[in-house]
Amino acid sequence: MLPVSTPEARRDGARLEGVLREVVETLAPIDRTPCSAGEREAAEWLASRLRAVDGVEVTLEDEPSWGTFPPTLIGLGLAGSAAAALVLAGRRAAGALAAAAVLAGIVDEAQNGPRVLRRLARRRRSTVNLIARCENGGEASDTLVVLAHHDAPQTGVLFDQTLQRRLYELAPNVIERTKTGLPQWWVGVGGPLCTIAAAARDRPRLARAGLLLGLVGAALVADVWRSQTVAGANDNLSGVAGLVALAELLREHPLPGLQVLLVSCGAEETLQDGVRAFLARHRDELTPGRTCFVNLDTVGSPHPVMLEAEGPVWMERYSGPWLRDELADCAQRLEIPLQRGFRARASTDSVIPSRAGYPTATLVSMTDWRSPANYHLPSDVPENLDYDTVADVTRLVYELARTLAGAGGARSPMRASVQPL
Repeated sequence: MLPVSTPEARRDGARLEGVLREVVETLAPIDRTPCSAGEREAAEWLASRLRAVDGVEVTLEDEPSWGTFPPTLIGLGLAGSAAAALVLAGRRAAGALAAAAVLAGIVDEAQNGPRVLRRLARRRRSTVNLIARCENGGEASDTLVVLAHHDAPQTGVLFDQTLQRRLYELAPNVIERTKTGLPQWWVGVGGPLCTIAAAARDRPRLARAGLLLGLVGAALVADVWRSQTVAGANDNLSGVAGLVALAELLREHPLPGLQVLLVSCGAEETLQDGVRAFLARHRDELTPGRTCFVNLDTVGSPHPVMLEAEGPVWMERYSGPWLRDELADCAQRLEIPLQRGFRARASTDSVIPSRAGYPTATLVSMTDWRSPANYHLPSDVPENLDYDTVADVTRLVYELARTLAGAGGARSPMRASVQPL
């Protein structure tokens, strides 16, 4: 474990914060819209910065993407309203079939399905992933993959936190007991469901609700599409900075016996195009039972949090609960107040390796009112980042890596988790 009170530890802490600030303040001014020239510029700077760390081998990989999600969802929302209009016009069977197709399309997008409509209807573009391999010395049989993403989101009225902050001021105990986000995607799903029910039961009122929900959903997403891309200091330069700081820690304090891959994905804000491509390209070298994933996503709010599951439409619990337990133990040793039991209604890059069966943990952070600070807002700038939390999360992942490497003669929990044949 890295000491926490020695002069060496204090020097490490000061160096760590310096690295975090360097990365965030350098990349925040770049427009990092997914699949843009700015996204690539950020990846290239990050590659150069990591190559400056001794023992780190960096590659950039071009991968396919289909751009940001709003155009697809706007089309689906309008199609859902059209399906409701068919039902109101007396064409109940046609309306129900159209609504079912819209429902399937929305779930496919939101829940990280095969993305059939996106691939058929959208122009193929390009994103870039960064993979940094840290040479820790010795022969490594186990691998820790630490994920982040270097693209940035667009803002919109959908992400305004005023109401949630106001509810916290009025009833803090209620908000503090809430560990699952609001299901915003249910607005999109609710429209075609109302239309299908209206067709089945001949209920015009339900069809009118389906038509309205389709229009409201399309309008909200259109507002995101027309809005600016934010600086994304918290979402997700906080995670990217953590990757660079981890590389520096591993150079200063190597962990022989463990391969560490620091992976910064592009096109996360398109709903996981980058990490899908990474896993498709590298899965053969990531041995099941010898590989686990930790995702750093929006770790610059006041309170560090570990997610247990995610799901915009329905919840999916992450694979490998032993990994989350191990992270919690590491946090306790470092006296980091890591909160548990949370579930996200947004999708993250974690769901892709988790579905593939790799033990997966997601580290995020939250404000007192249970939202990531400045999430998708113009206020997500470097001066509003909680660097103490980013530093704590970085130290936590290093301590996990140290544990997985079996430092101090302890048995690696990854090996202990593998069931004998």
